[in-house]
Amino acid sequence: MATVDLNLVRVFVTLYAARSVTLAAERLHVTQPSVSYALARLRELFGDRLFVRSRDGMEPTFTAIQLYPALRDSLAQIDSVLEGNREFEPRHSRRRFRLALTDLGEMALLPRILAHLHAQAPEIELEVVPLEIDKAEDWLATGKVNAVICSRPIAAASIERRVVLSDERYVCLLNRDHSTIGDSLSLEQFIQARHAVVAASTGHGLAEDVLREQGLQRKVSLKVSHFSSLPRILQKSDLLAILPEQIASTFAREAPLKVLDLPFEVPPFEVALHWQAHTARSPAQHWFCESIVAAIAGT
Repeated sequence: MATVDLNLVRVFVTLYAARSVTLAAERLHVTQPSVSYALARLRELFGDRLFVRSRDGMEPTFTAIQLYPALRDSLAQIDSVLEGNREFEPRHSRRRFRLALTDLGEMALLPRILAHLHAQAPEIELEVVPLEIDKAEDWLATGKVNAVICSRPIAAASIERRVVLSDERYVCLLNRDHSTIGDSLSLEQFIQARHAVVAASTGHGLAEDVLREQGLQRKVSLKVSHFSSLPRILQKSDLLAILPEQIASTFAREAPLKVLDLPFEVPPFEVALHWQAHTARSPAQHWFCESIVAAIAGT
């Protein structure tokens, strides 16, 4: 590994995550031929094809899968050391930061975060990446995002976590003039009603886990990718949906909807900011995370 160019390692890690020469080139801000040339050098170095074309993109070989964790972590450590020696002046910075959020996070938290960041650093760019909870750990490790805000803990020793919202709970949201449900919701009504559910990739699956543990089955009539589509759907149907109380209350204030307690016990949950531990040595990363915490806390 002593003879491996650091740029080759960066191409390898980026290509592994992107599974596409085109996307890897875009993320690295280089041309596609440059990525192809780097891949050829990597193949020669390791004596393996490393990536093979398939219908799903550039699939890693067994050797590439074995190499990836070590190369990814080594690259992240090097970047962290280099970044730690750079000065960061928020007022004059034009740096781009990437934050992974669900659409709920965008609606409930992003306005506060953006206002706070731009008050201190008016020239920075914030890119919001739609959260895919199963990929969050890898996104942090590879530097695809600087931080992740989610309700489901990312269980990895290399990830730091700071709670930004506590004691949030799940409730049921439905049409204010629902044909069969009034001001309270029984378990029988819940089971018999038709439901709209949101993709598990958002990380909001605690209520689903409880239902599964209790052996309760409901009638799922609609699955959507985003919570933001629910208000219009619910006000024009008799569907029920489970949402965090804060955003459900917001939806109910803006549309003819009502919020009811769930007829079964779901533990309260926390929303937390997650970031790669070793990146805290970076002044820019430290400022970014602390600013998000302050923004959500309202300080």
